[in-house]
Amino acid sequence: MTVSTLSNISEIRRFFHRNESPIYFVSATNFNLLGLDEWVKNFKYISYYDCFDGRHPNVFCPSKLPHVEFQSIEEINNYLLQHKEVIDFVKRRGGKPKFVFLMFDEETESLVKDLGGEIWFPKAKLRTKMDNKIETVRIGNKAGVPSVPNVLTEIKDYADLTKKAEKAGLGNDLVLQSAFGDSGHTTFFIKSAADFRRHEHEIVGEDEIKVMKRINCRGSAIEACATKEGTIVGPLMTELVGFKELTPYRGGWCGNEIFATAFSKETRQKAREMTFRFGEQLRKEGYRGYFELDFLVDKSTGELWLGELNPRITGASSMTNHAAFAHADAPLFLFHLLEFSRRKFNLDTDELNNRWADPSMIDGWSQMVIKHTEDTVDLCSEVPETGIYRMHEDGRVEFDRFDYHRRAVETENEAFFLRIMQPGDYRYEGADIGILVTRGRSMTRNFQLNSRAKRWIHGIEQAVKGSPLPAATAGPELSDRAFKAL
Repeated sequence: MTVSTLSNISEIRRFFHRNESPIYFVSATNFNLLGLDEWVKNFKYISYYDCFDGRHPNVFCPSKLPHVEFQSIEEINNYLLQHKEVIDFVKRRGGKPKFVFLMFDEETESLVKDLGGEIWFPKAKLRTKMDNKIETVRIGNKAGVPSVPNVLTEIKDYADLTKKAEKAGLGNDLVLQSAFGDSGHTTFFIKSAADFRRHEHEIVGEDEIKVMKRINCRGSAIEACATKEGTIVGPLMTELVGFKELTPYRGGWCGNEIFATAFSKETRQKAREMTFRFGEQLRKEGYRGYFELDFLVDKSTGELWLGELNPRITGASSMTNHAAFAHADAPLFLFHLLEFSRRKFNLDTDELNNRWADPSMIDGWSQMVIKHTEDTVDLCSEVPETGIYRMHEDGRVEFDRFDYHRRAVETENEAFFLRIMQPGDYRYEGADIGILVTRGRSMTRNFQLNSRAKRWIHGIEQAVKGSPLPAATAGPELSDRAFKAL
């Protein structure tokens, strides 16, 4: 039987609507690919956290088994893939299973092979190489996508740093980044010897550090997918970074906004062009599929600089894949699945990118990732459940009804909350409480949290309760988890 080549969006959508091959997104939660199960038949989520109290028809959460404290999302995924209930679930559904992840490593690859499945992402080794912030600079340079003025070098001490920064013309107000890690943990702002001493143990001894000139900038994010037909580019989103109401980490990501006029037309177009060039270079490097770029917009000059690459889905993926263009055509991640499906397809990526650049393809939403921001540790005793919340005129926030669709939010006085923290979990500084998704903006024109966003945050946080730790457990279990589950 001859299999026809998919030649337009309608045929691609139909292909996934009739998909018979089991596909699993395995992660701490299903947040990153929320809603994709409604586009792809036989798409299921295997999650560690039961955010929906068993009420989501396509989320499978196995019972909790004793395990060592997780230090990464990869460890969560590897735990899940070895869980008997997960293995039984996958085998019971049959077929040759396909797996997608937020994060995975070589052990994950081996476990998937044991299950008779395959991972629909580039190899972990290649992804790790691409995820290196030092490598990102080099790839960007090849693609003609410049980073903030920088030098890539090993740092021996503060004197060595100042000497190398001066030689590179970077000044003495610097931002340093190590090769790997979450920006909230591995980005260091250095203006003095005292600043350096605070982070010296995280800087000295690294093979290479990215030393940048500090600029007054605004963060942005854009997601794309490198396919055999070319790179498909999503919309440019704002980033919420370092707000003390949401995160204890200076420079830590804590949400996004998506709206048509987030940046000037020139900035949006330039970001799209740079992302396309970067994606084409990624293809030359052997990488294909979904990726995200952070861009920094210099507030003084309007200059656009490459920040970092995430060769994967991200915390912003839910925003990208729910935008108006996704409902008009298809979610961006659908093209990632298509690329790995081995199904032949022809796609006019120029035409698609031009259509997606139209402001009418973007509607206004924001998401805020709410963490426990106090330097305290206790046991969570109460946390708001997943669903739709309503804000009253006096600012009170109240649970309205259960739902697992964020599109159920109709007005700016409603919000979708996805619970991550569970009653009985440790509530420590930096622990994820949940994600709040609203229509409209969460920031002012000056990119500060607006009053409505603050009322929403306060309303959710007021409903989170904790109880003191049992004296017998006040020990090593309380170590800070140095990774984010999103």
